[in-house]
Amino acid sequence: MNTSKPITILSQFLTCFILSAFSPGDTGDVSGQHRFNGDYSGSFLDHISFPIGGIGAGMFCMDGTGSLSHLSIRNKPEFFNEPIAFAAISIKGIENGAKVLEAQVPDWKLFGLPGTGTGAPGKSYGLPRFEEGRFLPRFPFATLSLNDRDLPLSAEVTGWSPFIPGDADNSSLPAGAMIYKFRNTGSEKIEAVFSWNSRNIVVEWTGRILKADKGFILTVKSPGKGSESLTGLSVFTDDDSAIIDYCWFRGEWFDPHMILWKNIEGCKTPANPPVETPAPGASIYVPFTLNPGEERTITINFCWYMPESGLSIGNKPGTTEKLPPYQPWYSGKFAGLREVMDYWRQNYTDLKKKSELFRDAFFNSTLPDEVIEAVAANLTILKSPTVLRQTDGRLWAWEGCDDQEGSCHGSCTHVWNYAQALPHLFPSLERTLRETEFLVSQNDKGHQNFRTNLPISEPPHDFHAAADGQLGGIMKTYRDWRISGDTEWLRKMFPYVRKSLDYCIETWDPGHKGYLEEPHHNTYDIEFWGPDGMCTSFYLGALTAFIEMSRELQVPADDYQLLLARGKAFLESELFDGEYFIQRVKIDGLKSPNPVDAAKSSYRTSYTPEALELLKEEGPKYQYGKGCLSDGILGMWLASVSGLKEAADNEKVRSHLLAIHKYNLKKDLTDHVNPQRPTYAAGNEGGLLLCTWPKGGKLSLPFIYSNEVWTGIEYQVASHLMFKSEVEKGLEIVRTCRMRYDGRVRNPFDEFECGHWYARALSSYALLQALTGVRFDAVSGTLFIDSRIGNFTSFLSTETGFGNVGLKSGKPFIRVVYGEIPVKKVIVDGVEMEMQTR
Repeated sequence: MNTSKPITILSQFLTCFILSAFSPGDTGDVSGQHRFNGDYSGSFLDHISFPIGGIGAGMFCMDGTGSLSHLSIRNKPEFFNEPIAFAAISIKGIENGAKVLEAQVPDWKLFGLPGTGTGAPGKSYGLPRFEEGRFLPRFPFATLSLNDRDLPLSAEVTGWSPFIPGDADNSSLPAGAMIYKFRNTGSEKIEAVFSWNSRNIVVEWTGRILKADKGFILTVKSPGKGSESLTGLSVFTDDDSAIIDYCWFRGEWFDPHMILWKNIEGCKTPANPPVETPAPGASIYVPFTLNPGEERTITINFCWYMPESGLSIGNKPGTTEKLPPYQPWYSGKFAGLREVMDYWRQNYTDLKKKSELFRDAFFNSTLPDEVIEAVAANLTILKSPTVLRQTDGRLWAWEGCDDQEGSCHGSCTHVWNYAQALPHLFPSLERTLRETEFLVSQNDKGHQNFRTNLPISEPPHDFHAAADGQLGGIMKTYRDWRISGDTEWLRKMFPYVRKSLDYCIETWDPGHKGYLEEPHHNTYDIEFWGPDGMCTSFYLGALTAFIEMSRELQVPADDYQLLLARGKAFLESELFDGEYFIQRVKIDGLKSPNPVDAAKSSYRTSYTPEALELLKEEGPKYQYGKGCLSDGILGMWLASVSGLKEAADNEKVRSHLLAIHKYNLKKDLTDHVNPQRPTYAAGNEGGLLLCTWPKGGKLSLPFIYSNEVWTGIEYQVASHLMFKSEVEKGLEIVRTCRMRYDGRVRNPFDEFECGHWYARALSSYALLQALTGVRFDAVSGTLFIDSRIGNFTSFLSTETGFGNVGLKSGKPFIRVVYGEIPVKKVIVDGVEMEMQTR
């Protein structure tokens, strides 16, 4: 092991005591806190919503109490779409023997939401439920355990949908399942009836409810006879005992619901046939008996087919004609809903088994619980409406989800820079993003649109490029090449990468000084004027990546090496204040006109008369100057996670990260001023501020999000600290973040920023690499391990397979559970070692 990276005995003791004192399934309760990577109960269930669905296929959520919510299967988010649908159990001969298979309704649902002022008519909140629930997430599975003193029966509800790294298509299915497991905990035989009950939650009043094998289909509109392109949502079981009621009691007011519950309570199983007109709802009944100690499992399956989106962004090239609407990937694979159902039935067992392989391998880890929780929780982003996938298989994404539509379109390059899960779990999908950026969104001059049309198509080049996004794409091309091992793909991409880099040089470094000097747009939605540590670090990282790719392809890169040397010297001397990297604001001596004239011609930052007075006194607004920016050396983090050597001096980078931890991490924001967007972190919560000015120099109007807390940047800084062996400081940031997402106030599976399920939070995946140094280079067949935590077991996903990897007694081992990982050699802390397989 590398003894230059010690963790003190005290730190080891505290970490083990705090993080490992309880098993992963034991929440415990220390100061009223949820235990990381454990289960949730009581008030910690209140805001849990766990996505179930496919990549780009839509989703619904299983709530912490077991209810369904966020039904979003129409190619857009529908955040407040809580369907009137529920499962129930009823036991003959037992007082209070009928219960909805959910824990108690959270208090926040009863008052203040739309419809609650008139009593939330039709909602199931007034039906009896189980007294207690405990929710254990093990992505892509989640299990709710239910108990109630009235019933001689325990119940478990498990929701899941396929997630198989390396198998993008089967992970993109519009399908999922809820598995209900019952056990007789009493001393006598019980007779019971399980039911799953739903209104037409796809479209009420106009859609019909049709027959399906052991289930029903909720249609969008009345289909023609024999229609193969049937659209809607199907609900069905594999249980031969199932009895289907295709039409609830028809009547006025609450008649259908009243009669439905009477049937459930009386263990009745009506079997009304489908009707030609819209029906109020439908039910699946499964009667069963259980002797003491016996168990019964009933699976309810969900498949949907909703190809029409009405969604397009941009015009056809060279015209004012709107692009045709986007259609999801699955609509190109399946002709209609029944084909989806058939595929799901035929492949269910295999899909579940392979998803379990991933689950078991991922959670078979000795890494700190808060790290495992942070990574796993944010993988749900890939199942959310944030991500779309075209019929040709290419990925397209929002930054996040607004309540009723996507937020910030176009696979935004400067946001998706942070996302490190997709390139490792689904490398082929990640490469489609590179191909879009360089082959579609880039013109002959090398200008790259940082937002892409939908459907993906050539955009107009009428807006400036994003420096961090475009330079980051060059590093990501290097990363994706090393992950895939496909040098022919690199050869195809290289000319476009070169053109992109040359554009960046001529646009932002026309003097070839090695740093970005001209005003450059970035992820804060403004332009930095003059050189800064953040974007210059991207420049150095992109130059490093380009030089390495050039070397592989035997292309001379002397001019780029000279730029790299100049930039490194400038960054370390002129942009380092002795403790952290800063910005040198500059508006004179540039090719760009002054900020006021530039705002009129090309940039969107405008200057009112009041702002002009500030400009005279302080310089251009929206800069960070002498501030300690949490993203201040971000390009070096992206270099590290891409498998590149950081160009900047290691100790200066480490010093910058320690300064971020010292100045920007706040454990209590009660007295913090944030006039911007406060709900990400507020009050007595903690968080990592985007920027602070411990040495003065803060503008009256610094960059527009300066006072906020962004989860994705918290994970970026935490993992970068870990890369520099500051493990405990990195873990402290992760813990502070995840404490905000414990289920009481926010959903643990929805870290939001400019929208729900915000892509930047996928930076959490870098925590695995940062702690362990594990990286597989498919070009050379080399497995790298550089542990900061001693012996460990962790998860590894590659282009061709996944499994577990680690160190035992200082020796490397690998256990492949899916596909293959063709390791030719292993490098541990820079030394080649023999590999153990097990």
